[in-house]
Amino acid sequence: MAPRLRRRTFLVGGATAAIAAGLPRPTIAQNAPIKIGLLTIKTGPLASAGIQMEQGTTLFLKDRNHTLAGRQTELIVGDTGGNPAGAKTKAQELIERDQVDLLFGPLAAFELLAISDYVAGQKIPLLGLAAAEDMTQRRPNPYFVRASATSAQAMHPLADYAAKELNYKTVITVSDDFAFGYEQMGGFQHVFEDAGGRVVRKLWPPLVTPDYTPYLAQLSGVDAVVAGFAGSNPLKFMQQYRAAGLSLPLLGGEGMADDSVLRTFGDEAIGLVSASPYSAEFQSPSNEKFIAGMVRDTGNIPGIAAASLYINGMITEAALETTGGKTEDKEGFIKALRAVSLADSPRGPFHFDHLGNVVGNIFIRRCERKAGKMGNTIVKTYPNVSQFWTYDEEQFLSHPVYSRDYPPLKA
Repeated sequence: MAPRLRRRTFLVGGATAAIAAGLPRPTIAQNAPIKIGLLTIKTGPLASAGIQMEQGTTLFLKDRNHTLAGRQTELIVGDTGGNPAGAKTKAQELIERDQVDLLFGPLAAFELLAISDYVAGQKIPLLGLAAAEDMTQRRPNPYFVRASATSAQAMHPLADYAAKELNYKTVITVSDDFAFGYEQMGGFQHVFEDAGGRVVRKLWPPLVTPDYTPYLAQLSGVDAVVAGFAGSNPLKFMQQYRAAGLSLPLLGGEGMADDSVLRTFGDEAIGLVSASPYSAEFQSPSNEKFIAGMVRDTGNIPGIAAASLYINGMITEAALETTGGKTEDKEGFIKALRAVSLADSPRGPFHFDHLGNVVGNIFIRRCERKAGKMGNTIVKTYPNVSQFWTYDEEQFLSHPVYSRDYPPLKA
């Protein structure tokens, strides 16, 4: 590791010296390694997903022998600390010091929003995981590609399923008090109410909440509870939910029953219905290969964070094959990334819309005990799900982004 860092420092220093002397900056040889910068989180309540991000990226590069389109590929990881300032600092380091060709990540919506303008100004392609809606809606970043989903992209089908197939009429939502939570619950409410249902109450526990008792006391008088927690919070919430003797059916977004954390769940999760762009139960050649590699290397079933980053690698490889391995033409490279359409991936077939957001499967799963272990069973697949659901794009974008207060509760 040390020799690589010294070599990179020398190259950057040499370029700086050349500029200072009025000499042209040295060009990067076409056979130089492609550098991928990964922005992830390794500490705090979101760390489990952040670690999965690195594992998924590492596995993809290992599967390709660290070679994409004939060029060696180097991964440089930046730990953001799970906050906007840290994300901005690490993005600057990766771009300006390490001279990465593209970025993967970050994880949290508030991190992505903090770096978007800077990354776009640097014209660095950004293959995200964070679900911030407006990155591909009202404030689109022309250098951004998202193969996971927007915050609400899985919640729209979940609301449709809850209203039309589970026949729920009333729900209370409870979600982490940050952008991802707001946008998840806003998307659910939009579709659920359009289908004739009603959200009676919306609760917002802080992201770091040790005791959910004050919120649990408000969960009654409805058909179901819709939860939108992430990281380690789903387990804490469900354990306290069952310990409080609550029996209302639980629905949730992709974070609530992510395949990567089910090993830590007990019977409190049985019956939880969730929606996600990824499921370990999905049968495809690439998903089987991906799961086998993750189990071999980490001893764990992967979830959406690992799968999305592995898919980011697949997208990068496909785009590089189109450009002949070249990354210097940033406009051409981002165009090639957004043009990628894969028939087989761990999440199934997908393509991108004109704003760089994925259009693909959303899986409705039910959590069950299988052979003594907790697992998800796919009960329905919604294919070709857009970030705009079934709504007209122009009409959808005429409304405010989903937020703590939008859509408002009906009287």
